[in-house]
Amino acid sequence: MMNAIRVLVANKPRLMRELVLATISDQPDIEIVGQIQDDAEIEQAVAETRPDFVIVSLEESDRLPHSCRILLERHPHLRVIAIAPNRESTMCYWASLNIESNRIESSEESVLSALRGKAQLAGG
Repeated sequence: MMNAIRVLVANKPRLMRELVLATISDQPDIEIVGQIQDDAEIEQAVAETRPDFVIVSLEESDRLPHSCRILLERHPHLRVIAIAPNRESTMCYWASLNIESNRIESSEESVLSALRGKAQLAGG
């Protein structure tokens, strides 16, 4: 059997959390690793349970909640599903890697310079 999808449920209000749990709890490929009621507990719960997804409430708009931005910065593997309790709106957020490039000359000096530049960035 494949590894189960690990989910932390952190919805408010209680009724919304119960509906989410009822929807996903009997899925054979999903494991509920925890449920919390207080947003202040999310960071610690994510660190302890290492979920693949966190399901939260989407408060006022379809914009990423600030607490989710912090979670995604600290746990880049994580995906956040945000569900609005009073309207039909659900968002899924995740972090992505920005890949940048810079053309360098095809010479030994340029390659060494690029390597040293990277070492300086990593070191300081």
